[in-house]
Amino acid sequence: MKYQIGKTGRVVVARFEDSEDVLGNITHIAKKENIRNAALYLIGGLRQGKIVVGPEREEIPPTPVWKELDESHEVLGIGTIFWQGDEPKIHFHGAFGKKDMVKVGCLREKSETFLVLEAVIVEIEGINAQREFDPASGLTLLKL
Repeated sequence: MKYQIGKTGRVVVARFEDSEDVLGNITHIAKKENIRNAALYLIGGLRQGKIVVGPEREEIPPTPVWKELDESHEVLGIGTIFWQGDEPKIHFHGAFGKKDMVKVGCLREKSETFLVLEAVIVEIEGINAQREFDPASGLTLLKL
């Protein structure tokens, strides 16, 4: 295990309107405000999304299982923002519900707001963390 201790920096609260790109806009905020390390909370609705719901088998490197959210879903979740080179990388896991169906997974690639979605970004100061590609796992992992 590796860890570092930091402290809370700025807190950003954002509201995304219907049909806005959630992940794209969070990336934009992180770049514009130079937020290098942060915790991320989302609550609201998604119109569309693409999530990874686990690996096909327990093997490394994993083969992801993808699910499309192709209609409105409620979303609640937590993530992180750490940079890989010159780009902020978002790692967000959430619960995505519609009627009596709930999916839990990692939101990637596509993320479009339904009606309204709120984000809270809590900057973490005093740590030196980044994302790096790990060839063994085929994933971009946190490095402390």
